[in-house]
Amino acid sequence: MNKTTLLLIAVLCFSGFTGKSQDSVATKKSPFSLNADVMSRYIWRGVNLGGNTPSIQPTLKYNFGSTKHAFSIGAWGAYSIGGNQFQECDLTFSYTFKEMFTFGFTDYFFPADDGTSVKYGNYKDKETGHLYEGTLTFNGTDKIPFTLMYAMNVYGCDARKINADGTDGGIFMSKYVELGYKKNFDDMALTVFVGGTLDNPNRDRGEIGFYGNRSNGIINVGCKLSKDIKITDKFSLPIQTQLIVNPEQERIYMVFGLSL
Repeated sequence: MNKTTLLLIAVLCFSGFTGKSQDSVATKKSPFSLNADVMSRYIWRGVNLGGNTPSIQPTLKYNFGSTKHAFSIGAWGAYSIGGNQFQECDLTFSYTFKEMFTFGFTDYFFPADDGTSVKYGNYKDKETGHLYEGTLTFNGTDKIPFTLMYAMNVYGCDARKINADGTDGGIFMSKYVELGYKKNFDDMALTVFVGGTLDNPNRDRGEIGFYGNRSNGIINVGCKLSKDIKITDKFSLPIQTQLIVNPEQERIYMVFGLSL
């Protein structure tokens, strides 16, 4: 069991011993949050990770701190509804300063039900199924409606370099940058984004980047429209539609999703 898992368990256990009465707990807003997205396809940073089947993507989080210093520990998953497609189960940590800047750390893991995947407790170099990524994001403000994210893999099953003699080299420590623009209307929200990888694999040696790229450049361009469909006076159903283009792979996707 790694440090990220231990930290998550410790926080969840601590939350159960607050010393407050049942009446106090019943009237206090829970620090936990949960939801699930149902997506027609799992497209991540311009790359198709879910094959040709819909994907169920559950989330659970424990949120604490203040508006100035907000923390979140949680888990996120992606499971294709049909076929033996790419599955995913991640542990996440984030710290947000004044709702403006967010530092995130994610332990990605890719399980499989066919018995061929590596064990969850294997963290050895070149063997582990874990991937550790750090991110730094500017979330934008009311006056600056732009977002900017920088992400870098730091350890695990990242794409690997190939030495001149053909042997495996170190990991790329793959890097991804994304610029976004957001605009809220009375009835819906618009997000426009463009993202690219900074890594330039050596084609002559047969290297391929983490995002399936054979060179550095733009891999994720698109827009998302989202809105809430009112079902009752107390319940609305969030829906979204995305148009995504990967210029490097010459692929285009249309994705629909809803949140529960």
